Amino acid sequence: QFRKKRLRFGRSRIHEWGLFAMEPIAADEMVIEYVGQNIRQVVADMREKRYAQQGIGSSYLFRVDHDTIIDATKCGNLARFINHCCTPNCYAKVITIEAQKKIVIYSKQPIGVNEEITYDYKFPIEDTKIPCLGRTESCRGTLN
Repeated sequence: QFRKKRLRFGRSRIHEWGLFAMEPIAADEMVIEYVGQNIRQVVADMREKRYAQQGIGSSYLFRVDHDTIIDATKCGNLARFINHCCTPNCYAKVITIEAQKKIVIYSKQPIGVNEEITYDYKFPIEDTKIPCLGRTESCRGTLN
């Protein structure tokens, strides 16, 4: 029923690498599933520290729910290269298939060939701000 869209990763104007459409994508279509290893919060905290110590600048930890996080840092798919944007063309949604929760990226609007795929990371508000590099007109200025 679902078919992952044809996508490519390449250099991004937003931040280092990004994910780009290789075919037109209509609004409200599944773009790609965010794939990685399902881990608990305590494991995610340890891995985040270890990744920083190892010089891995980007970790790809995506919260599914209160108990589960998907870690795509070392065993993920191209979805981990999707950049944040304050006015994104996609959104992430948690769906349940055969009693297993999955994160799927859906298009909010039509997306053209070679257009970068983006979604709002919706990071929790914290005192230490992470600057947004999306540079859209209605940019919030930070990811959190």
